[in-house]
Amino acid sequence: MTHKPCAKPTSRRRTQRAMVSVGLLLLPAAAQTQGYSYTTYGTVGLVDMPTAQSAEDAELTATYSQFANTARTTLSFQITPRLSGSFRYSKIDDYLPDGDATFDRSFDLRYRLLDETSSRPAVAVGLQDFIGTGIYSGEYIVATKSLSPRLTFTGGIGWGRLGSYNGFSNPLGVVDGRFDTRPDRDTGRGGEIETSGWFRGDAALFGGVAWQASDKLTLKAEYSSDAYGRESRYGSFEHKSPFNFGLDYEIRDNVHLQAHYLYGSTFGFSLNLRNNPRHPLVNGGKGPAPLPVKRRAPGAASDLGWTQAVGVVSSLREQTGMLLASDGMALEAMKISADAVTVHIRNERYLARPEAIGRTARILTQVMPASVENFTVVPLENGIPLSATTLHRSDIEDLEHEADGSWQTYARADIEDAADSLDGATYHGDHYPKLTWSVGPYLNASYFDPDEPVRLDTGLRLQGRYDIAPGWFLSGSIEQRLAGNIGDAARGSNSVLPRVRSESAIYAREGETALEHLTLAHYFRPGKDLYARVTAGYLESQFGGISSELLWKPVGSRLALGAEVNYAVQRDFDQRFGFRDYEIATGHLSAYYDFGNGYLGQVDAGRYLAGDYGATFTLDRVFANGWSIGAYATFTDVSFDDFGEGSFDKGLRFTVPLSHVLGEPSDKTYKAVIQPLTRDGGARLKVRNRLYESVRGYHTPELKDSWGRFWR
Repeated sequence: MTHKPCAKPTSRRRTQRAMVSVGLLLLPAAAQTQGYSYTTYGTVGLVDMPTAQSAEDAELTATYSQFANTARTTLSFQITPRLSGSFRYSKIDDYLPDGDATFDRSFDLRYRLLDETSSRPAVAVGLQDFIGTGIYSGEYIVATKSLSPRLTFTGGIGWGRLGSYNGFSNPLGVVDGRFDTRPDRDTGRGGEIETSGWFRGDAALFGGVAWQASDKLTLKAEYSSDAYGRESRYGSFEHKSPFNFGLDYEIRDNVHLQAHYLYGSTFGFSLNLRNNPRHPLVNGGKGPAPLPVKRRAPGAASDLGWTQAVGVVSSLREQTGMLLASDGMALEAMKISADAVTVHIRNERYLARPEAIGRTARILTQVMPASVENFTVVPLENGIPLSATTLHRSDIEDLEHEADGSWQTYARADIEDAADSLDGATYHGDHYPKLTWSVGPYLNASYFDPDEPVRLDTGLRLQGRYDIAPGWFLSGSIEQRLAGNIGDAARGSNSVLPRVRSESAIYAREGETALEHLTLAHYFRPGKDLYARVTAGYLESQFGGISSELLWKPVGSRLALGAEVNYAVQRDFDQRFGFRDYEIATGHLSAYYDFGNGYLGQVDAGRYLAGDYGATFTLDRVFANGWSIGAYATFTDVSFDDFGEGSFDKGLRFTVPLSHVLGEPSDKTYKAVIQPLTRDGGARLKVRNRLYESVRGYHTPELKDSWGRFWR
């Protein structure tokens, strides 16, 4: 019998399939009332086996587990109420035939297909180690049912690693005979997604029970379908029984300690640290209270006598500037008429941008003459206006104490482009020129070196900024390393590409006293909906040159488009003033889209530092309080073989607002990127203060998401 090839799907059919896929991911999910715990793999489940439960939406959990010859460190994130993802770094001693240890990086995905009801269980499907060497590769379908709020039962079927103990012929073989055989996985390079092996080969059953004995203690027992074949064959691990037992104890809020007895032969433990970006670590807030709204006396709005007084406008600027400064903001410029005022502010405190706008409006009610009815607040970032929010003073007076005052204020506000808003405005005080500087500690980290999975450098950093004129500033930083071991990495680069990132350890070793960056930057508005930047100098620790950027971003649009062109020269290893003999022109066209509900997508296509061409795809989940968690993947014309271990560049990125930890207002954030491997393919120039991140926070989609803090 012959098989005819399937017809190529039409564009319309492909679009329909894509829409269905996105729809499935965003299906609403019912709340889960029963508790859940994490496995030794750092995923929601029993002891070593998964369940169909999901963590609380947006929960971010770090898990460290150890037993016998295995240690695993996992980051798991509940991406949507139904979809979760995990990144794991594992060390397995005595795993190789010669007795050596192996270090493994792996990614998991799990999607809850069905919610639990009174008559049916929750059902989930999962992919374990679907990007990596395949050491933990497996797939599963699992169901979980609560018999009471504290007692749950789980049963599932697994393939691959999860079908290795007491397996049987794949039931999917009745659909297609190809499901009967699981192809060998190429474990040498890793990083590839080998869909041809999913749900193929022998299958096996697993299951278990969890009983929440108290509010803090959960007891678990399971039957595992993982034979731990290779560990048992080469290592010190013994698989005597498929039964595992464990307990989970909540030491304190969001800190769980687990103990396990595994496979009839060994004891182990796990530590879970849970955090949810939607919930602050500190209850309440320690910031200063805003000024109250000052209501006008009846009939006072008709008094225009102040417009004839000498020096009144200057006095109004001074009063407004003083009150803004006391609230952590700065008055850049102002223009005023009999019935309207426009203030240009620099917000240096409030990460929730509507909070800065709301506090500015309250201040204006205290200062402005009664006839001034319209308040326009224009935030500036790097000297350029980002948007203009116009509020009616009477609305501010009427809605201050209304239950839905925030929403009504937003509905009545007029938010527009602010490209020409500085025309006719008078700059306030002595903001230009201005020097600011600071000295403090720094900590740099390097991950996943097999000889030392975590390497750290620490020391002192001197940094400063000199604002020359609006939109023009010099900035720089110098680091003095005091201790650390990033430069001790002994594994040299084996890259066949220009070594634009793979020699980072040499930069760390030779740059004991390093000029981290020294740049002159100019930001300006070429026209409506347009933003521009030019930056020149020592752009980052490994490259100098010149970078230019243009961004199109209408205030009310979810879509933004950008273009960046760079000329980069590689710096000397000591990170002083010299350069090496490698130079390159790079550039990207970028598209940004706000999908709503905090999901931001980004595509950057162009030329990278090693001369390769391709695109980077990024998806972030951004929260109104400033948290951001995302992932990216870069594919270029560099072959997987030439790229080397990992096959392509990928990683996770995090933004943590300082206010989340301290409980007081701050616009400072900590940003981190975790790359499983640092290779040369897909490497992009690191330029500070790119436009989109600065601009989007004051535009309508993001302002709307955080407008609830307008009256804070």
